[in-house]
Amino acid sequence: MMFNSSMQAHSGGEEDHTLVMAAKNGDRQALEQLVLRHQTWIFNLALRMMWRRDNAEDATQEILLKIVTHRASFKGKSSFRTWAYRIAVNHLLDAKKSEMENAGITFTDMGHSLDDTVDQVLSENLKDVVALPVIVEEARVSCMTAMLMCLDRRQRAAFILGEIFGVDDAMGAEILDVSNVNFRQLLSRARRDLYQFMNGKCGLVNTGNPCRCAKKARGFMEKGYVDPVHRQFTTHHTSQIRDVAPDRLADLTSATERAHALLFREHPMLPTQDKTRKISELLGRGDLENR
Repeated sequence: MMFNSSMQAHSGGEEDHTLVMAAKNGDRQALEQLVLRHQTWIFNLALRMMWRRDNAEDATQEILLKIVTHRASFKGKSSFRTWAYRIAVNHLLDAKKSEMENAGITFTDMGHSLDDTVDQVLSENLKDVVALPVIVEEARVSCMTAMLMCLDRRQRAAFILGEIFGVDDAMGAEILDVSNVNFRQLLSRARRDLYQFMNGKCGLVNTGNPCRCAKKARGFMEKGYVDPVHRQFTTHHTSQIRDVAPDRLADLTSATERAHALLFREHPMLPTQDKTRKISELLGRGDLENR
């Protein structure tokens, strides 16, 4: 049995509960449906936490295996989605540091890197590989996701959950195992640091800034940040985050902050590769029966 990728909106808590109860009793079809409902969300969380798609793919597989093999520990005290997200976030917080994290990249460093990337016009020859607007979009999303890496991991997780995925304070606090107040503080600090950087550097939010995605795309390619053939952020997708996740725009007091948040929520909801072959193999041997 193989699972197919699927993307469900953040809804159906009762259906999740029914499915997980059945899965705990050995219903393989119910277990399949749980994985189908949540694997795309987990992958998109991992991608924004880790920046590199290959690392996010591996992490998603590992997280799904943890969720499946520990399903018996789900007691229903919170929603299944909250429980699964907590497993995912704990895994991502403890994951091996990326090259960017090991290098201790800060917003100041990223600003210098953008300044050092010479403005260039994209070559028309690239049209034979991919449409030029797609390369510009890849540069845009890649750069904005890299900005998240300048936040510490807990701030990054709070920002992705609260600002991008629209998770409320209560759920965010439970996922990160902090108080509601502390979750709000983490999110507020992440917004402050990230939006201050964007206001000072990014032409998307401040037309007075010289940095433009179209001008930097070729330089990003030369530095190895963007690969027009093996793109990380603009592969086939059918929706943007804002189409499938609630927003918290009402929490933001200024139009500028809302504009920043919308930029991140306009990023694509990306499909993940099939992560369930290993799960299918284990199911076939009965190794996952009601652990």
